[in-house]
Amino acid sequence: MSQAEPGARSSKPTVAGPANLQVVLEIVAGAASTDADAPTYLLGEYLGILADAALTGHRPAGNDLAAVRRLGQRAAEEGVDADQAVDLYLSAAWRMWQQLPALLPSPRAPEAIQAAAEMVLRVSADAVEVLVEGHQAARRSMIRQEESARREFVDDLLRGDTDVARLVERAEPFGLDLADSHQVILAKGARSAAGLDSAAVTMERVVVDHFGDREVLVATKDDLLVVLLPASPRDVRTGTEVGEPAAQFHLWLTRHVRSAPWKVAAGRPYSGAYGIARSYEEAREAHHLAHRLHLREDVLHARDLLVYRVLGRDRAALVDLVQAVLTPLTTARGGAEPLLHTLDTYFATGAGATAAARRLHLSVRAVTYRLARVHTLTGYNALDPAHHLTLHMAVTGARLLDWPATRLPALSAPRGSESDSGNPLA
Repeated sequence: MSQAEPGARSSKPTVAGPANLQVVLEIVAGAASTDADAPTYLLGEYLGILADAALTGHRPAGNDLAAVRRLGQRAAEEGVDADQAVDLYLSAAWRMWQQLPALLPSPRAPEAIQAAAEMVLRVSADAVEVLVEGHQAARRSMIRQEESARREFVDDLLRGDTDVARLVERAEPFGLDLADSHQVILAKGARSAAGLDSAAVTMERVVVDHFGDREVLVATKDDLLVVLLPASPRDVRTGTEVGEPAAQFHLWLTRHVRSAPWKVAAGRPYSGAYGIARSYEEAREAHHLAHRLHLREDVLHARDLLVYRVLGRDRAALVDLVQAVLTPLTTARGGAEPLLHTLDTYFATGAGATAAARRLHLSVRAVTYRLARVHTLTGYNALDPAHHLTLHMAVTGARLLDWPATRLPALSAPRGSESDSGNPLA
């Protein structure tokens, strides 16, 4: 310990006796605990350090402060708020100050009382500083551990971990009953993924405010914002069922997180742990399909995209269709993409040349000219109802296969064989 400050006594004074001092410390500890509503054991040797400073003028040694720092860590680990811990220590210092006249030896010179009070204040400030440091360090460590456990749980949940019993056990602290039906909603920003964690924090507050803290979960995975909801969520404030939670979530995102336009995709509800993973995969595939097919909708539902999944089941047939119908477009000036984009927009606008021209920022004459070029090159007329379905499916297949940006694979195996099956998005 360092020497006393100038003006303090250089030798240790005597008091009425150790028993008397111990009684005073116990009284101070009990009163401070009541003041702060915090356990007395978090004071540790703090009161002894204060008493020693008042009686001898000594500042606490490094190991004394290290012990206080550990008490701050313990407080955090046991759920004692930092404000409570600080109140406990300040109240103890204040009550110790009140007891100074009784602790100091006679005669009690005013300068001695002043010096003792000053030392109590200084030691109290030192102790509170390291107490808070320990509490904050423990909280940061706990938060990192909680975040790590949360991310690991979310990853296993969305992957459909094979250890279902363990997954059910881990889900309980998050308020999830995996025996119920749930659906997964995925939100993706149109620009950068930066700030996704901040968006998750914001939207978690919104979701809990509307749906409660049971059977809901908001997290991030890769560049997606993940929301897990009951199959038929109810707004806890009104008691009414939310019919389109994906649309409602997109509205909240737009209102509360304005950093980027958002596209939201919802999987269908399923029961059980594996059902959550299945709903997640459907929502993720919906985002991929929206990207490949240039879908303009901000809210997508997996149930509305089932036809594209059916189309993609037979990869060989899809490649064959694109090759047979659309490859002649590659001989056009500028390649196949301008004509393919025109066909895609024409079908997306309900086969109306005027609406397609408006979206493409072209004249109606330019659009009809391009459609005529398609007819000339392929033999299929987009204006003919008999050719409409073939051309539409071929254009959709081209988008699913990312053609013409990606070369079509060679069809070496017979159609229908195992090597040709699968999703073209894989």
